[in-house]
Amino acid sequence: MTVTVDESFAGRVYPSTGTTLVTADAVRAFARAVRAAHPSHHDAGAARAVGHADVVAPPTFAVTLAQAAEQQFVADPAAGIDFSRVVHGEERFTHHRPIVAGDEVAAELHVDRVRVVRGNAMVTTRTELTLADGTPLTTVVSMLVVRAPEAAPEAEVPA
Repeated sequence: MTVTVDESFAGRVYPSTGTTLVTADAVRAFARAVRAAHPSHHDAGAARAVGHADVVAPPTFAVTLAQAAEQQFVADPAAGIDFSRVVHGEERFTHHRPIVAGDEVAAELHVDRVRVVRGNAMVTTRTELTLADGTPLTTVVSMLVVRAPEAAPEAEVPA
């Protein structure tokens, strides 16, 4: 079995390519999608009542920003990732403060580990989400499994 993911990418850093404005509409849409019912995710007044400037994103909203940053690595042809073979392994979040509508978020991607296990590549990435001024928001650690290509069937030998 051959794996096309380049193990030398471990340690590589993809710097932020700019910032993303977190909108109230994006927070509300995500909250609806994950069925986060707390009023602070949907109503600015309710969010202000609990100490936020605007609607507050559910904790897993950070994955939307992290996955956008991961796309730099996944789309890098030199990395050798066939996205059709990617399976999401796990996700961990360390929140430094909640993400709130109006935040301008930068995302720096770190490829922390690439290892091959039985032909499958196990890729661990870490995305550091910060405000534009560098204030830490969330650290997102993801593990992706890039499944090995299936072996080609053996050709029949004519008798």
